[in-house]
Amino acid sequence: MPDRRFYSPAGPLTLRALAAVSGAEIGAGDPAAVFTDVSPLDTAVSTDISFLDNRKYRESFAASEAGACLVAPGLASLAPAGMALLVTAEPYRGYAKVARAYYPDREPEPVQTGASLIHESVTIGDGTQVDPGAVIGPRAEIGRRCRIGANAVIGTGVAVGDDTAIGPQAVLAYCIIGRRVIVHPGVCIGQDGFGFALGSDGHEKIPQLGRVLVGDDVEIGANSTIDRGSGPDTVIGAGSKIDNLVQIGHNVQVGRNCVIVAQSGISGSSEIGDFVIIGGQAGITGHLTIGAGAKIAGQSGVMRDVSPGATMGGSPAQSGRDWMRGVALLQSLVKKRKGA
Repeated sequence: MPDRRFYSPAGPLTLRALAAVSGAEIGAGDPAAVFTDVSPLDTAVSTDISFLDNRKYRESFAASEAGACLVAPGLASLAPAGMALLVTAEPYRGYAKVARAYYPDREPEPVQTGASLIHESVTIGDGTQVDPGAVIGPRAEIGRRCRIGANAVIGTGVAVGDDTAIGPQAVLAYCIIGRRVIVHPGVCIGQDGFGFALGSDGHEKIPQLGRVLVGDDVEIGANSTIDRGSGPDTVIGAGSKIDNLVQIGHNVQVGRNCVIVAQSGISGSSEIGDFVIIGGQAGITGHLTIGAGAKIAGQSGVMRDVSPGATMGGSPAQSGRDWMRGVALLQSLVKKRKGA
């Protein structure tokens, strides 16, 4: 369920109305039944509507407590008893339309003018310094002994923990930041994730209704970007260190004390275990699990799950030993060819 700190649903909506909005057919359930919110399968309750678009999550679907779900015809039979179903060939696109019905674009809030750009509803702890040009939006909470750099923007409802430094021109939205965090200049946290339901009639934008949760003692390098979740939250575990120019997609879960080196990219919904090291310019595709303690060499392209403690290299990534053997073999062949 989206955090009420940031989002206010426009519902409730009946199953009949949701079918009309999404273009789906009612496959099961009372058309007059009322639902109040959208939610992921594993956190939904009986008043929520969810969706299933990927067979990988069919077990979560079968165990879900969602009151209703958008689902493709071939997966509808896996639904738990009592779940209302909206059946469509494009459940993800249908979800996009339903989520937008609950969460239409926010109306602009009046901007406070004058010498200060700190909204009157903001709370700021003792000993915090706010440098010139910073903007802090309504209901934001800034802890004690923080430093907010020049021209930084702290969005509506954002919470920043004690002893945290936000660098100049950083932009924070839809996020909860822990204690002793260092956010370097130009960082963007909490912007829309890259979520679209693709189709021949155009690409339907998926409302991004989650947050970014940043744990204590995290450091985020200059000009890095961390997308907020689409429903689940994007999470950066305590003690993790992120270099400059890193991109982290929506719903990504980064564990504790990870190290992510410059120009790396992690696609949406991947899970990075504790103490993982990711080398510079490495790329990790979506919906993968990288086990705790794994090491990913620079410029690797990771396309499948990685076991805990494994070392991977190359593109597509393979075990470190096989990768080095391949490099050695290639060099050997080149030398033989030159000597021919």
